[in-house]
Amino acid sequence: MNSHSVAANAARAAAGDGQPLARNDAASDIIVIGAGIVGLAAAFHLLGEGRRVRLLERNGVAEGASYGNAGAFAFTDILPLASPGILRKAPAWLLDPLGPLSIPPSYLPRILPWLIRFGRAGLPDRYRHSLLVQARLMRLAATAMDAMVDAAGLRPLVRRDGNLQLYESEGEWQAALPGWEARASEGIRFEHARGERLAELQPGLSPRFTVGTFTPHWQTVADPYRFAMALFDAVIARGGAITHGEAVRLEPGPDGVRIHLADGSRRLAGQVVLAGGAWSRPLAKGLGDRLPLETERGYNTTLAPEAFDLRRQLTFGGHGFVVSPLVTGIRVGGAVELGGLAAPPNFRRSEAMLKKAAAFLPGLRTEGGRQWMGFRPSMPDSLPVIGPSTADPRVFYAFGHGHLGLTQSAATGRLIAELASGRPPSIPIDSFRPDRF
Repeated sequence: MNSHSVAANAARAAAGDGQPLARNDAASDIIVIGAGIVGLAAAFHLLGEGRRVRLLERNGVAEGASYGNAGAFAFTDILPLASPGILRKAPAWLLDPLGPLSIPPSYLPRILPWLIRFGRAGLPDRYRHSLLVQARLMRLAATAMDAMVDAAGLRPLVRRDGNLQLYESEGEWQAALPGWEARASEGIRFEHARGERLAELQPGLSPRFTVGTFTPHWQTVADPYRFAMALFDAVIARGGAITHGEAVRLEPGPDGVRIHLADGSRRLAGQVVLAGGAWSRPLAKGLGDRLPLETERGYNTTLAPEAFDLRRQLTFGGHGFVVSPLVTGIRVGGAVELGGLAAPPNFRRSEAMLKKAAAFLPGLRTEGGRQWMGFRPSMPDSLPVIGPSTADPRVFYAFGHGHLGLTQSAATGRLIAELASGRPPSIPIDSFRPDRF
């Protein structure tokens, strides 16, 4: 977190923050726990329904995964991470501690139940189900995001420059074709490119990349933190408010849902939306919902904007990272480290990706970069948890989006607003229910 973001949070919070909470504080209409991009989108949509909404945030607005992600609306990214072939690739990845996937040995016993569910989610029938559900959610995500961007005045922060996925060999490209065929069956447009067309889409690539696939409907934001803070401004402009505090327990009762905070204070709400990202599991567990929510620790380095003439976001799928053009710089990041919330960052992972990016993009200037690590909340089947708690229908879950939180935030916000208002959701939500495992 840099000084600019701290100052911006402080200035905005001053306008919306409540006073210290009294133990008998009056009930709020609806409280959204978590002011990341998903919580902000939920609050924005609820306010559009005429609801009185207060955000409850343990740190600063958009200071978690919403702060330093790759900044993409990845509407074409419908393939679940758990796939029929993933278990064949995983051992080789795990042998490389700085590769696309890593698990610290000390964390392996804790994550083993999640890994077993992850393996089951990759079985052909389950994979196909998750892919179809993800595609349906992505269609809603695209339309809902377009509407939210216009309603919140965020259009200047969105670019429609597409994504270019790059392959180092014919064999790697051929192996990816079934995934593109699955996308085609869902109406997703793309273009395979070689030679002059590939160089036109992105000049300066290493000649090791012989083919690429361009998806024109992929979008990027100017900067994910700026986008989230602009949405926060729109939430406040619609009449929303924010309180800073850490929720430690939810207690449903006859008069509403009481939220217990770490400082001993309480807040009462008619309804609650739990959108705490990677920190959501303990609160859900306290209600009796034991969810297999894990943490993908993602790393990146942001270089100066002039570090490379980057025309659009590039995906190096075989190496598990992307390079994104932001107004704040060239961001090199990705990879998956399943290591929980407590371990310190291992920025050697950022350095390894940056070294590869320099080889893939000759001329990339790598000096003076800013490193970052964030926590992505991930479910074994790559599908988020959206819908009411099994313990109380006044508590709604909105978390577990993995690396697609920004992409699916507006869709999640729309679904939560519909559910909280008692209307049928825009798409079926059975596949997102918390007790599906």
